[in-house]
Amino acid sequence: MPRKLLLPYKSVFSHFRAPRGLHDSLAMNAARSGYRVFSANSTAASTELAKKITERLGAELGKSVVYQETNGETRVEIKESVRGQDIFIIQTIPRDVNTAVMELLIMAYALKTSCARNIIGVIPYFPYSKQSKMRKRGSIVCKLLASMLAKAGLTHIITMDLHQKEIQGFFSFPVDNLRASPFLLQYIQEEIPDYRNAVIVAKSPGAAKRAQSYAERLRLGLAVIHGEAQCTEQDMDDGRHSPPMLKNATVHPGLELPLMMAKEKPPITVVGDVGGRIAIIVDDIIDDVESFVAAAEILKERGAYKIYVMATHGLLSADAPRLIEESSIDEVVVTNTVPHEVQKLQCPKIKTVDISLILSEAIRRIHNGESMAYLFRNITVDD
Repeated sequence: MPRKLLLPYKSVFSHFRAPRGLHDSLAMNAARSGYRVFSANSTAASTELAKKITERLGAELGKSVVYQETNGETRVEIKESVRGQDIFIIQTIPRDVNTAVMELLIMAYALKTSCARNIIGVIPYFPYSKQSKMRKRGSIVCKLLASMLAKAGLTHIITMDLHQKEIQGFFSFPVDNLRASPFLLQYIQEEIPDYRNAVIVAKSPGAAKRAQSYAERLRLGLAVIHGEAQCTEQDMDDGRHSPPMLKNATVHPGLELPLMMAKEKPPITVVGDVGGRIAIIVDDIIDDVESFVAAAEILKERGAYKIYVMATHGLLSADAPRLIEESSIDEVVVTNTVPHEVQKLQCPKIKTVDISLILSEAIRRIHNGESMAYLFRNITVDD
């Protein structure tokens, strides 16, 4: 019986011809299997950061429409195909926090139902990050928001300087918590004359670790303000005094607790020498500026001749611009994680550091599957 001739794999299928237009469709699909960048903000002022990021990436901002209907409902319309692509949603948080959150949730869900491959939220300032601890009969709202984002379809988040680093544990997907400290350190070195004569100041003991990290990298001294006026945490609201004591209440002898000593803050003191120095106060968020203004007054009394405030997120709510303008603070330096152009017009002391470079590089590395370690060089846990 004659043996059959085994043809090479290629020759067996060489007589098959792809249908007309298939090669064009394959090429089109290959081109589409990239990434797109969308902005979830409905206000023009909040899309500036998204435009800067897309310019650095050499990409165009995705076509979408985000607006509020007359009854206050948020509507999102995606104007192009996103099937099989990596989608990055840039959402900066203006003063109307709840509207911004709904815009992000609805856009993520719209992209999910449009068959996007991955949906990555770029949220430079993560809202509700201050509500990450249980206080009295409240709730941990930050964990609720993390669950909502996962349910809406987000698969990854890029953020910056979370108020508490433990917030990353609230999420069921990866979170890249970038740091703004390299940009603020560069500003200190390049824009503050005679910065070698400066001292890094923590306006409360809770901010001492961050201040120490800055001081060590700049080879500068450290000072800490301690006292009642600088207490930013509401110690009485953590449930220790709940439920209230009842009169004539009977207590089982075996359940008597030892006498609890009440906390008492000492008078305001400055630990460290600031006399004849430039004082640089560092923190992660500057919102209500009363504590920063009070700290500046104390430092001025102790002999500091120039006072700077450095923070990642410049929320600058309420009368913050006016209070800064009338205070002893010489300059407030914040990044553009939060839009604050209106506040800058009201107070020329407010300066901005652009962090779009690190966000655009994070987007590029995540899409290409590259390591993020480069973005955390010389970054300490305390930043």
